[in-house]
Amino acid sequence: MRKGISTAVGLAVGFALDRVFGDPRRGHPVAGFGSAAVALERRTYADRRSAGVVHEALAVGAVLGIGMVARRGAVVAVALATWTVLGGRSLAKAGRQMADRLESGDLAGARELLPSLCGRDPEVLDADGLARAALESIAENTSDATVAPLLWGAVAGVPGLLGYRAVNTLDAMIGYRDERYLRFGWAAARTDDVANLLPARVTGVLTAALAPMVGGHPADALRAWRRDASGHPSPNAGVVEATMAGALGVRLGGRTEYRHGVEMRPTLGEGPAPAVPDLRRAVRMSEAVQIAAVVVAVGIAFRRAA
Repeated sequence: MRKGISTAVGLAVGFALDRVFGDPRRGHPVAGFGSAAVALERRTYADRRSAGVVHEALAVGAVLGIGMVARRGAVVAVALATWTVLGGRSLAKAGRQMADRLESGDLAGARELLPSLCGRDPEVLDADGLARAALESIAENTSDATVAPLLWGAVAGVPGLLGYRAVNTLDAMIGYRDERYLRFGWAAARTDDVANLLPARVTGVLTAALAPMVGGHPADALRAWRRDASGHPSPNAGVVEATMAGALGVRLGGRTEYRHGVEMRPTLGEGPAPAVPDLRRAVRMSEAVQIAAVVVAVGIAFRRAA
């Protein structure tokens, strides 16, 4: 089977495995990578950018090496790698669970669930704050957990899939602006920004195109993107969050409390602050974008085979 065709089939099969089974409950390879990265950090950490560059190169380079070896397994290797790196089903499930708990008034349960979605401090958030945090996380992670790995898999096969997940995981671990990681995590954060430049914009286009599925208008989503995205501190999260806000007709951004401190985010979109029904709409949008993304990725892989 030609390489592009085997990649296309593997991506489709891996996406289906994620939709049916979700993340493995035990022994998840991404968790294993995280543990290895923590062990590596004990040896590489220093409060300077150069140390972070070395840490990033060693961790991601090792994963890319594994991907180069594993790519010889053709369809099976691509399918298993795709299943390993995707997190779309788990993302949607967590979003629905958050909506259920908020709807029932279970704030304690909602706060307990929030860390599975994002790094905000749940103890300082009320119901509206939890809904907004969950919705913004769903918007960003639709790109990070599904669109980006599928696109990297389409153009680079198994190394693209595994390498992207390594980059994104390291950013989630050390790409912070706190005292410990401001310099050491710089390379991880900047590498993740570069890796997500195109995927975030593909996510934005798909979100705008699919806005009618959640009662929105493509023009509103694109207007929010053009007007608001550049004010966000992230060149990629701003795109996907602004487009989602425009598609849903809600307002995101504002005071954002993390465990490492408080950030004042720009306003994204127009309308009221998001409520629980908007969170459910965001989950529907996320799932629609995920399906569209696998169609795009499979098409790119098939085109490579032509």
